[in-house]
Amino acid sequence: MRTVALFIVVFGLILLTGFTSSWNVALGIFNMGLVSAIMALGVNMQWGYAGLFNIGVMGFVALGGLAAVIVGMPPVTEAWAAGGLRVLAGLALGAGVIAAAVALWRRMRHGTLRTLALLVLLVAGFFLFRWVFDAGVAAIESIDPSSTGYLGGLGLPIVLAWPVGGVLAAGAAWIIGKIALGLRSDYLAIATLGIAEIIIAMLKNEDWLSRGVKNVVGLPRPVPYEIDLQSSAEFTARAAQLGLDPATASSLYVKLGYGLLFSVVLIVLLLMAQLALKSPWGRMMRAIRDNETAAEAMGKNVTARHLQVFVLGSAVLGIAGAMMTTLDGQLTPGTYQPLRFTFLVWVMVIVGGSGNNWGSVLGGFLIWFLWVQVEPIGQWAMALITSGMVDGSPLKEHLIDSVAHVRLLTMGVVLLLVLRFSPRGLIPER
Repeated sequence: MRTVALFIVVFGLILLTGFTSSWNVALGIFNMGLVSAIMALGVNMQWGYAGLFNIGVMGFVALGGLAAVIVGMPPVTEAWAAGGLRVLAGLALGAGVIAAAVALWRRMRHGTLRTLALLVLLVAGFFLFRWVFDAGVAAIESIDPSSTGYLGGLGLPIVLAWPVGGVLAAGAAWIIGKIALGLRSDYLAIATLGIAEIIIAMLKNEDWLSRGVKNVVGLPRPVPYEIDLQSSAEFTARAAQLGLDPATASSLYVKLGYGLLFSVVLIVLLLMAQLALKSPWGRMMRAIRDNETAAEAMGKNVTARHLQVFVLGSAVLGIAGAMMTTLDGQLTPGTYQPLRFTFLVWVMVIVGGSGNNWGSVLGGFLIWFLWVQVEPIGQWAMALITSGMVDGSPLKEHLIDSVAHVRLLTMGVVLLLVLRFSPRGLIPER
């Protein structure tokens, strides 16, 4: 009953926003709440199931956004003709050099000769890679850089980018996990944060792949465009019957379409997460989380299981990242701020209830609602508080200018209150 009541309260707040403010705002909160709930679900798999402290959330989300570009955008044929094959050859050459270095290290005996051979291979391979790769990149980025200047994508339906985003994030997580999961929790956190920064820096600087800070705009949609709906006589007639103008009706229709698609994804992922949590695998993961030494004594491969759940959670984050980029309609690498938004997702998990999938979903909706609505509520409250003050007074201006910080203040206060009165979250783990 407590779980049901909490969800009723949160969705009641979203409905109240629709009645008092705008249904467009309410549906926008609902749609991003769905994406936030999926992000929180992915982090909960890593932290709530296995106790893995991953603060590189935005890196995996950014890879999901890149998947939306790679899958959904049409290919830039001129860029492919100018340097596409040379870039692919450079990437293949780089991978070959790394593979050759690994093979050399394993096959040669330990000693000075092995070190020198490895050094020569890596240095020569690096310069050869840059010679091949850089020329291709320069040719690609010279093709109409104001609107393209990158390779584009595959031109497939954008919905396919969601699972592809999960695959990209899972692949990156596997590489990271093989390197970092042997580290202690605090070192793992530092490693994941650093790698997330590397991924985001790559998206900002590799124009041939993601247009960098020039952004990729005009991503295709899985739902109709508002202008197409407004030009339909049948749609405008139905909107008139409901007492809505075509612009408002088309916007609501599009947001409802996104909400339906995102709800299906969340329900499927939540169902799978619940089944996994209640399975023998889920009980084993919680046993490893609570006492690694005892689990190892029972014959469990702790590192392998940590890698497994780290990959699964990161895949969910990649799916959420692809969905968020699809909803925005553009890839903007400059907006991926690891510390800020990673903190927000972690607040969702902790407030909702670490280890409880329903709690993570609740936290996603609640915290995103507060993140969006606290600032306008704060502006209204501050205008009311300062209404009796003299215009132009330093105190009044200071109070009004401080409204921008209400969001972060509210997140901190909510987190402290929950940790004080419900330390295990609003919906604790059973």
